[in-house]
Amino acid sequence: MSESVSEDGTVLLDLLGFYCPIPVHETRKFLDKSDSGTIVKVLCDDPETKHDMPALCNRLNVKMVKFEERSGEFIYTIKK
Repeated sequence: MSESVSEDGTVLLDLLGFYCPIPVHETRKFLDKSDSGTIVKVLCDDPETKHDMPALCNRLNVKMVKFEERSGEFIYTIKK
């Protein structure tokens, strides 16, 4: 797992290779400590996240701005 910040301030949370419940747990942990307005891109490859990540966003009342699927990898762009 790694975390990095791009030039535009978007945080990339790389969770490739981790499976349920780690991607959702780590995303929640990150969002809990983040300020309102923070944008995070979560990169993972666990297919369970296609159900779990939208549910997490609903529970936390944050917005999933975008979802992309590329070659078995899932990219969730979330704004707190």
